[in-house]
Amino acid sequence: MTKQVAIVLAGCGVFDGSEIYETTLTLLRLDQLGIGYRCFAPDVAQHHVINHLDQTAVEGETRNVLQESARLARGDISPITELDSGAFDAVIVPGGFGVAKNLSDFAMKSDSMQVLESVKEALAGFKEDAKPIGLMCIAPVMVPRLLGDGISVTIGHDPGVSGAISAMGGLHRSCGVEDIVVDHEHRVVTTPAYMLATRISEAATGIFKLVDRIDEMMDLTN
Repeated sequence: MTKQVAIVLAGCGVFDGSEIYETTLTLLRLDQLGIGYRCFAPDVAQHHVINHLDQTAVEGETRNVLQESARLARGDISPITELDSGAFDAVIVPGGFGVAKNLSDFAMKSDSMQVLESVKEALAGFKEDAKPIGLMCIAPVMVPRLLGDGISVTIGHDPGVSGAISAMGGLHRSCGVEDIVVDHEHRVVTTPAYMLATRISEAATGIFKLVDRIDEMMDLTN
């Protein structure tokens, strides 16, 4: 039976949603490996809308996270409340500031952050069943609130973000853009991606390694 991976999105666009290259590279690698996937996103309003030309907030405009994520998923997406961990072998969360603004409030509250309840509920089954969980870019900052204390992750080597992870009970490991950090006990795989990448090829190397390791872990689970 084909392996199946759930992808959790946070909108569409690096500054207010999911990072487009990170998401696309993830889906590409899964497809290259013959792994099935399904995208999910919360059906909530975005924190705000960013003009990606000048990175300023657009006053008076609102967008929906699920509808925006559907742009990335070519319309093939479901509300995160419909994510049943029992139907999937692993879950991957690409980065982008939407993770820190829509899936959580890290961008506003740093180490006092909370993760959206629907996201916590959706991923709880993966944790309970020890199914592999992959996160990239800024997404690993959610791990202490999402999965618990003492889990090794990386966002690269940004001192502010890594310090917040430590303050919340996580274990941050410095990592290059083309590498991954694996917490074997908790079955969590992370990579810096565009926290460090200056070219799409750099991001691709780490993201492909993450997906490959998730694939190997699914073999062990099954």
